[in-house]
Amino acid sequence: MNAAIPALMRAVQVRVPGGPDALDLVELPVPACGPGEVLVRAAVIGAGGPDVLIRKGIYKWMPPLPAIPGNEMSGRIAAVGKGVDPGRIGQRVLVSSRELPARGGCYAQYIAIPEQAPFALPDGVSDTDAVSLGNLQLAQAMLLHSNGGLPVRSILVPGAAGGVATALVQLAAHHGMTIIGTASTPAKQAHALAYGVTTLVDAEPAGLPQRVMAATGGRGVDLAFDHVGGELFIACIRSLAPLGTAISYNIASGPPAGDVFMELRAHLSKSLAVRTFSIHTFDEDRDLRRALMENAIALMARGAVKAPPTQAFPLSEVRQVHEMLDAGSTLGKLVLVAE
Repeated sequence: MNAAIPALMRAVQVRVPGGPDALDLVELPVPACGPGEVLVRAAVIGAGGPDVLIRKGIYKWMPPLPAIPGNEMSGRIAAVGKGVDPGRIGQRVLVSSRELPARGGCYAQYIAIPEQAPFALPDGVSDTDAVSLGNLQLAQAMLLHSNGGLPVRSILVPGAAGGVATALVQLAAHHGMTIIGTASTPAKQAHALAYGVTTLVDAEPAGLPQRVMAATGGRGVDLAFDHVGGELFIACIRSLAPLGTAISYNIASGPPAGDVFMELRAHLSKSLAVRTFSIHTFDEDRDLRRALMENAIALMARGAVKAPPTQAFPLSEVRQVHEMLDAGSTLGKLVLVAE
């Protein structure tokens, strides 16, 4: 048996890619719940960088237009299709588009998805906190699955108050690692320290390696996580300990400002490595991908990690939220509340 489901729902669509004004609030039919599917009624929807890329039409895994952005949603199962246990109606769940045939789809009051796609949410994880779990899933993949199993004693996290960075910091602290971080404002510095950064250093790239070496007794860090590119990626390489790896998970400022291979050769005695990283690496490894998310849920439920602070807005204010995403100055997670 299914709860009463309206005929129409509110959703956000991109018809023609562009700026925040490309996001249109529309009314659409509530999707039909087919055999083997569940219909999820949204409570809270996460907003983040991949949504901006969908809005701009430049996401590498772009859904077809017109597209509904949104890659994470918490809510309850409102209906089930043929062959699905009706006892699941009312279950609190997290929807991650990493489990769906196409990315996006979560900027809507309802979404119909395969029954095996959502993750059950325990009472210890709120609807609002749940939409930050994707960053923790990604952080686990980067921290624990990207350096060939070598031991990690210390890491460098520039921009340590960011969304992915905050998850990285907490996870590293949970595993007893030393965390060198940077943050650009007093508020972000306080945030980084509160979430587990061991030592804050100045972010200026030219002097960053020297400051990292000083903070680590001259050894350097085992892993350095760069989301900027440009001069920072070269600084990350120079900050590494022997057998260390610099990981590029974004290039917000463009490609590295130098010859990466020659930079590695300049430090040949350390046998350094570089890696680009994307969570899409796990698209074909369902078991590991879901295990990473299940572990993220368990960590948050028992308080080993916590969600970042959030700012909540109604779905109708999605353009304002994207203006804030474009500005890049927000501390914490931006979320949309299904109305």
